[in-house]
Amino acid sequence: MANIVPDSFKTDLLKSVFSFDTSGNSGTSFKLALYEEITGFSTSTPAYTTTNEVSSSGTSYTAGGNALTNNGVAIASNIAYVDFADLTFSSVTLTAKGALIYKSGGSNNAVLVLDFGGAKTATNGDFVIQFPTPSSSAAIIRLGDA
Repeated sequence: MANIVPDSFKTDLLKSVFSFDTSGNSGTSFKLALYEEITGFSTSTPAYTTTNEVSSSGTSYTAGGNALTNNGVAIASNIAYVDFADLTFSSVTLTAKGALIYKSGGSNNAVLVLDFGGAKTATNGDFVIQFPTPSSSAAIIRLGDA
């Protein structure tokens, strides 16, 4: 499986449901939730769900995940891209195979399903989501000519 861009995100983007302006500058608030399994996600996934979300029992993880810091939009080589700051879940014990980035609040619209390529574990430590270098060829969300 690979990262999934839900069809609802594509249409919601064109309907102005999201603003990727920087956090604190009237941009949409985004969250990232962790999942034990991502096999139930597809291009038909419309929003955040608790199904298969990492268990919060005995850990410091809270259902719904953590807020992301959006560093804003940039453009290079005719490709616009978004950069999020790396996200740390501190002092947790959990195993996750993927994550969901979604709009925080309202209908919790899905943005992107991340596939970790296998189970990743933290045992009474930090679980870090490290986003790719923000560039036209590597950023996590990119729009441009193919």
